[in-house]
Parts: sequence; structure tokens; C-alpha cells
Amino acid sequence: MKYHPFVIPFSIGLAFVILYIVGMWTFWIIRLSRREQKIVWKRLFSFRTIEAMWESMMEGLFHRKIFKKHALLGYMHMSLAFGWFMLIVLGNFESRLYPHGNINPPFYPIFFEFFRHDLSPLREYEEIFTFLMDFFLLLVISGICLAFFKRIKSRILGMRRTTKHILIDRIALTSLWFIFPLRILAESVTAGLYNTGHFFTNFLGQNVIYNLPLDQLYYPAWWAYSIALGMFFVTLPFSRYMHIPAEILLIFLRKYGVKEKEAHSTFTKIEQSACSRCGICIDSCQLSTDLNINDTQPAYFIRDLRYSQPNERMRETCMMCMRCVEACPVGIEIAAMRRNERREHQIFSSTGYEYLNGHTYPKAKVAFFAGCMGHLTPSVIKSTLKLFDAAGVDYTFIDKDGSICCGRPLQLGGQEKAAKQLIDKNNTLIHNTGAEVLVTTCPICAREFKQNYHLNIPVLHHSQFLLQLANDNKLKINKSELNIAYHDPCELSRGLGITKEPRELLEKVGNVVDPTKQAKNNSLCCGGSLGITNISADQKKAIAASTINQITNSETNVVATACPLCKKTFNSAQDEMPIKDISEILVQNLNHTDSKNPAQVKESKVTVSV
Repeated sequence: MKYHPFVIPFSIGLAFVILYIVGMWTFWIIRLSRREQKIVWKRLFSFRTIEAMWESMMEGLFHRKIFKKHALLGYMHMSLAFGWFMLIVLGNFESRLYPHGNINPPFYPIFFEFFRHDLSPLREYEEIFTFLMDFFLLLVISGICLAFFKRIKSRILGMRRTTKHILIDRIALTSLWFIFPLRILAESVTAGLYNTGHFFTNFLGQNVIYNLPLDQLYYPAWWAYSIALGMFFVTLPFSRYMHIPAEILLIFLRKYGVKEKEAHSTFTKIEQSACSRCGICIDSCQLSTDLNINDTQPAYFIRDLRYSQPNERMRETCMMCMRCVEACPVGIEIAAMRRNERREHQIFSSTGYEYLNGHTYPKAKVAFFAGCMGHLTPSVIKSTLKLFDAAGVDYTFIDKDGSICCGRPLQLGGQEKAAKQLIDKNNTLIHNTGAEVLVTTCPICAREFKQNYHLNIPVLHHSQFLLQLANDNKLKINKSELNIAYHDPCELSRGLGITKEPRELLEKVGNVVDPTKQAKNNSLCCGGSLGITNISADQKKAIAASTINQITNSETNVVATACPLCKKTFNSAQDEMPIKDISEILVQNLNHTDSKNPAQVKESKVTVSV
């Protein structure tokens, strides 16, 4: 016997989900731009495909990134994904090895124990299959128990908060949670009647539920299991579980070089569907940990973007610090998606910066750009220029008189055309100086110049440039006993990946201590982000104070930062701990004895290397 009416719910659900996924994959791929399609076809038969297959297995089945965050949370996801995968694979092998003469329908391996009570034709494989099927079923059940427990006591699994689900997610989740307990019931009843299980289902069927009317439970149990499977498959495409097939496509496209553009695209829709709403981004967000704002994080922003339209609060309440990007186990380009959404809802006129005109500055080998944040912290500019003079740098201060912004804040706010006017203005200034390198004290400006200006000269943050000067012995620094806690600015660490140079530079001055794991790519935001405009000054101060508390200890003498905005924000939030820019600490420890005469240093040659 290879058929019974109870397989209908499962069969309908399976047919529906397969057709839907194949249809959506086809639709998404067709809707990619011609350039993206060419990239995909060109790289399809390359090592990138093997790399994508490997990543799909490591992240889709074993959830490697979640394991790194928390072992128990990783085990929960792995046991569900890998355990279910193995049950499907083993079930197909088992049904294939069982003697038969016809092609097996899709439901046959899933309900194999219903159709075959005598497993002796499997010969020596009977023991192996029954054991492994019970083992992986137990593995999945352990994951279900942890998932249920996480909804009650999430902290045990390393999460402060879990995501609040919408109705379709709850239906799908409930179906998923019922699938395996119902499978245990069906297989245990069958094992109690026909001895078809192993250590787990035989034990349950013959020692735990043996007093129940097993013959009367037999068909209802298999019906219920089939209905739960069918229900989950039908709801999967419309719920957060669409992330299972969407993430696989996302991994492959990303490996081929497809990524978010400067406007929402088909790739954005794939990323929206690939978000599992696991909630890890909520815990990584300082709006949640410091201000208790728990409903605007990417899990909710992407959900709204997928189903409707994020409202203004959802769109704007984000510091764009990218901690969520770093934490996301799926690697979704969250910051780019939110920036594109802001571009579609601009507040100011796109011609608001047409008043800008040109300035001319002396030509020099090094162009120094302080930016608007730099001008708000003149002590950083003074210190940096003192160090330039001490090292004999041939520089020109290109925004000394015509102080303008690099354009980054406008881009974060979606004001793309206005930002373009600033970029054109700055490009002219930089080009006219004939400089061989551009140096800025502001990580925001550095990232903007690197990514959006397309300059033909290197762009360095001042921590990189000053380190070069120190290593070339053009800058003489005295070592002191200072215990320095270094704060990684978001734009410098996550934005540009610059974490070693500032520490190496500060090691020449004192002892750099990192008392927290919240450093480098996982650094905390200062709270002064330009990316958010709808939290109060007090809320920003609360984030800043929390960050200072976490990155310092009783032995810390000073907090060093490499961002004028961070320095300003930290100082406004507290006055117990000295906050200084790297350049200010260096100036205090400058070896004036060995320093060159400022009158002569202008003629010294500077070697620029990047």
C-alpha cells in the first residue's frame, strides 16, 4: 500500500510551497538588472558557486554565525534545521533501499512507517535506519523545546528580547512546533502496534502510551501530522519562514557580486524575504539596550518594508551605527536598505545647497579636510595641525575658510541631490590643491570620501596618517604611563575596518586597554549618530554614558576616540572621565626636543603610502 487519504494535506502543502518558491526564485532572477544577470551567468560556473554551496550548508544547516553568538542559541537553530534535513534525507534513502518496483511518490518516504510495518527487507540496514531516524527526531525535539523555552526565558539562550510576531508568523510557528510532537505520536503509536521504531519511539510506544487505545489513535495521529505539515508549507511563503529558501538564493547572488544599490531593487526584495526576524538585531541595538526602544530595529523595519510601508518613526529611528549589520547572521545590508527608504521620503528641497561657490587654497602634497564636525571641535584641528607642523608635513587646509560638510549627513537623511552638490564642491577644492593624499580627522568624512567621491588620490583618516609619520620617525612621541581606553567610532571600525592603526598609534603614547568585548567591529555607538533625528538630547546622553561605563574601568586615565562627533557627544554626557581625540593625546606627549623647527618643516618631504 502506497496511498492513504491522510497524505492529501501534506501533498497539497508541499506542491504549493515548491511551486511558490520556484516561481519566486524565477521572478526575482528575471527582475534583476541586465548587468546583474550578466554577472550571475558569468560567475555561475566558478569557485564562487562552490563557496556559495559551502556557505549555504554552514549557515542554513549548522547556523555557524549564531553559534558564535551563543552556543545554546546556535544549537537550537542547528538542531531544527540539520535534524529535519537529515530526517528527510534518511527517509528517502530508507524508502529507496526498501524493495519496490515503482517510483515513490513524495509522501512515501515522509510516511514510510505508516506504509511499511515489516522492515526486515532492509536487512542489515534496518537497525541503522531505525536508530538514526529516532536519533534525529530526538535532536529536532530538543530544538523545539529550546525554541519554546526561548519564548519564556530568552536570556538563557543569550537573548534579552525575542521578536514579536504578526498573525501569519504565529500560525506558521504553531504549525512548525506541532509537526514533530505529532510525528512522535504517530510513530510511537505505530511502534507500539508493530515494533517499527528504535530506542525512542519504541520506548514511548511500548512503555509509555501502551495503555492508550493505540489502534484507535493510529489514523488520527497520522492525519494530524500530515495536516501540521501541510499547514506549515502553505503559510511558509507569507511568513518569516520564507527566509529558508530566500536566504539560499541571497547567499548565491551575494557570492556572485550582487548587492544593494542606491535605490530599492529586486535584490532588496530578496533580502526582505531572507530576514528570519530572529531578533538578534534587537539586542545589538543601543536604542534597545540603553533607551528601551524595542520596536524599530531591522527585524521590524524589514518586516514593514516587506508587507507594506515603514512609517516615519520606523524609518527614522535608527542611529545607522551598523551594529545590527555586524550582528545579523544572514548578513543583510540593513543600513543600505534604510538609507534607500529615507531617499524615497525626502524632507527638504533638493536644490537647498545651490548657493555653494568655489574657494581656492594653496597647492600642497597633503590636503587636510576637517569637515563640519571637525570645525565644531577646534581643539582636534589645532592638535592635528600641530602634529603636521612637528612632522614637517606640506599641507593645505582646504575647508579652513569655506567650511562645508562632506555630504554624509544629507545622504543618511536621503537628501541625495543636495549631497551631490556638496560632493561636487569638495571635489573641485581637492582637485585644485594638487594634493597627493587627502587626510581628515572625521571618520564620517573619511568613509564618504572613500566610497562616494571616486578620488584619484588616497584618503586617510588622521590616525592612519599620523601612524605613518610616527613609524617614519617624522613624529617623535614620548611613552607615558597613561592607561587609555580606546573607543572605536562606528564609521571608522564597521564602516572602514580601521581598528589596528589607532591602537598601534596610542601604544606609542601609553597602555591601551580594552576592558570590554564591545570593541572593534562590535564597538558601541557614542549616541551622537547623525543617522537619527527623533531621539532627544537626554536619550543620546544616556547612550553615551552607557558606552563610557562599558569601555572603561577603575584603571582608565583617559578615553581616546578618533571622531570629533564621538568626543563631543561623550563630553556632553559626563564630566568624570577625560575624553580626548588621538591627536590631542599625541600633542601632549610630543617630544619637542626632537621635533623639527616649524619654520623649516614646511619644506620637508612627506612620503605617502596606503
